Amino acid sequence: MKKTGGELIVEALKANGVKRLSCVPGESFLAVLDALRDSDIDVLVCRQEGGAAMMADCWGRLTGEPGICMVTRGPGATNASAGLHISRQDSIPMILFIGQVQREAREREAFQEVEFRRAFTEFAKWVGEIDDAARIPEFVTRAFAVATSGRPGPVVLTLPEDMLRDEVEAPRARHYANVEAHPGRRQIDDFYLRLLKAERPMVILGGTRWDADAVADFQSFAEHFQLPIGCSFRRQMLFDHLHPCYAGDVGINPSLAKEIKESDLLILLGSRMSEMPSSSYTLIDIPYPQQSLVHIYPDPSELGRVYRPDLAICAAPADFVAALADLEAPGEPHWTERTARLHQAYLAWSTPPSTGPGAVHMGPIMEWLEANTGPQTIFTNGAGNYATWVHRFHRFRRFNTQAAPTSGSMGYGLPAAVAAKRLFPEREVICFAGDGCFLMHGQEFATAIRYGLPIIAVVVNNGIYGTIRMHQEREYPGRVSSTDLTNPDFAALARAYGGHGETVETTAEFAPAFERARASGKPAIIEVKLDPEAITPTRTLSEIAQTKSR
Repeated sequence: MKKTGGELIVEALKANGVKRLSCVPGESFLAVLDALRDSDIDVLVCRQEGGAAMMADCWGRLTGEPGICMVTRGPGATNASAGLHISRQDSIPMILFIGQVQREAREREAFQEVEFRRAFTEFAKWVGEIDDAARIPEFVTRAFAVATSGRPGPVVLTLPEDMLRDEVEAPRARHYANVEAHPGRRQIDDFYLRLLKAERPMVILGGTRWDADAVADFQSFAEHFQLPIGCSFRRQMLFDHLHPCYAGDVGINPSLAKEIKESDLLILLGSRMSEMPSSSYTLIDIPYPQQSLVHIYPDPSELGRVYRPDLAICAAPADFVAALADLEAPGEPHWTERTARLHQAYLAWSTPPSTGPGAVHMGPIMEWLEANTGPQTIFTNGAGNYATWVHRFHRFRRFNTQAAPTSGSMGYGLPAAVAAKRLFPEREVICFAGDGCFLMHGQEFATAIRYGLPIIAVVVNNGIYGTIRMHQEREYPGRVSSTDLTNPDFAALARAYGGHGETVETTAEFAPAFERARASGKPAIIEVKLDPEAITPTRTLSEIAQTKSR
């Protein structure tokens, strides 16, 4: 039976388990949109392609299966590249389908034409174009395999408009096959001997390809061996922060950085240890670490690329953790006291300050959120100094409760919150955003309204691009340039969209404002008017500027 290219795309998606996708419609893939009408795939129609791609990234981040996004050629695709870059740097499985100009017009710089196989090579693991509709099952199945194997990441498939209208006979698509690399017995024995000989071991968890069972099993292993555990930047949901083995997030905490440098056995599990968690590549010497290094990672091309390990194990976190099940811990590990000390240091580090400049103090707000949100609450954010309040002072307890870009991309929090709430409608989803960050993709609040997704966005408004101003005051004190902002009334903006809006101008106003937002049952924005002097939890803008001037 002949089918159109559009029908074959949808058939291949369903065969590979796709339940949802995000898109901004375009005339270049009308045949796919038509085929989707007859499918049960949940289509989330977005307001800008960057937001749509970030939603797909969030789905990939929270499920481990490729998030699916569809956009049109030219400006649609280049808008989507923001989400594509996040997915690439964060190792998130995602497939971006791009409607392309008709085949007969290729290489003429036709309307909105871009040669994506050249343009997007740095953004994706693989960029392909389907010229023959009969090959759609082949290309789509390969896209799923590439996106999920080794180090996960995004794949781009371009779809010429006329190809999607072709009627052809093609084999019925099948589900892709997972490719796994398992640790060998000798590698596990080597790892075990190194661990038993260590005096000051340290484990750093990171990356993707985890699942809830692997997280729980590794926590049991860490407890059995009394090992100190750190999580890399924005991967905090990989370990319960109130577990006595938890030592903190790696890369920002200076006291933990000292402990890592002084460890004699460093175990990187799933982590690339890129710039942020490595404190700008200062925690581990390159290429030869001072510590004995065991690096477990699912992609052999990453092992030894930056850091030369003493033991390299090519395996996904779940497979490695499964291989640890029968290892016996020593009766009383001699690092037990160090583990307890590091956990107490983390608890002190993650206790927020009670005061600060201005009428709104974020410390008590974070304390209230800790006491009044459940362990399954999902927190999302983009980038900016405001995010420090979440990363440092929210204590993550469960897997799949964090969606934030390790690439430090602004604008991510709101689209991610929309995607997370669509995926887990029964769970509370809280987006943290700065005023600058929110307006990068604030239009996706309309998407939350349309689909009835009652997210709560906490917009920390200090009227500046805060992170850049902080660096500016440190490097060029008193010479403010290009960092002041003029903002809307965010609460009024929420109401204009049809949502719930609140404005918080004192600390005491936050709790009742949040409760009203929660009770409204609508997507909500809570604008928190923060003094720009409160640029970090411990130092003001003026103090940062004065340090440089001295």
